[in-house]
Amino acid sequence: MKTLIVIPTYNERDSLPHTIESIRTWVPAAEILVVDDASPDGTGEWADEAAAADPRISVLHRTAKNGLGAAYVAGFTWALERDYAVICEMDADGSHRGRDLPQLLAAIEGGADLVIGSRWIPGGAVVNWPRNRHLLSRGANLYVNAAMGLGVGDATAGFRAYRREALAAIALDDIESQGYCFQIDMTKRVDEAGFRIAEVPITFVERELGESKMHGGIISEAMTNVARWGLERRGRQVRRLLRR
Repeated sequence: MKTLIVIPTYNERDSLPHTIESIRTWVPAAEILVVDDASPDGTGEWADEAAAADPRISVLHRTAKNGLGAAYVAGFTWALERDYAVICEMDADGSHRGRDLPQLLAAIEGGADLVIGSRWIPGGAVVNWPRNRHLLSRGANLYVNAAMGLGVGDATAGFRAYRREALAAIALDDIESQGYCFQIDMTKRVDEAGFRIAEVPITFVERELGESKMHGGIISEAMTNVARWGLERRGRQVRRLLRR
């Protein structure tokens, strides 16, 4: 299946070459789209040079840093305008390993519509995270499942593969979520559209280069939206029960 890997970047000049090299090692036939938010460190310029040397790399330049969710929506829209059967997403900072890509793609070939590379199912692992990040991520996923009942072990994960049909069924232009919240939002929409979601265990490695984009606004957005989505979901369930 023709596969595109979407990689959003902002100041990832040092790490992006390693990420692309890892993809080439483990999934050599995959094509790559770098979505750069006008990185001041020259990431976009490096990506242009890489694309000039490798026809399997494309670059989408955005004029401002408008958030992870908007970058992915731009990349997904670009992919749907072309003939890709599978669209993947992964970080540029090395935290998502190229060696885990084949098992995501195998699960798509096995019939899943969305495959999540999960840290929090048996076999999953996190390397070099401080205790507070462990607690934040695990707590966030427990909160999501308690509020929304998605039944997904790692709804906040950003290492994913989508079957084209699943992305095409989602109104991408309506998505305004960012960060962790974007991943939860996408999981919710795929689930509500009736597509099959699967998880495969991956090893998440804390970045060695660059700086984390995590901040309090991302956490606050996720907590607020998950509470609202949970109430809406439970409300629909109650209404269906009352109509029986």
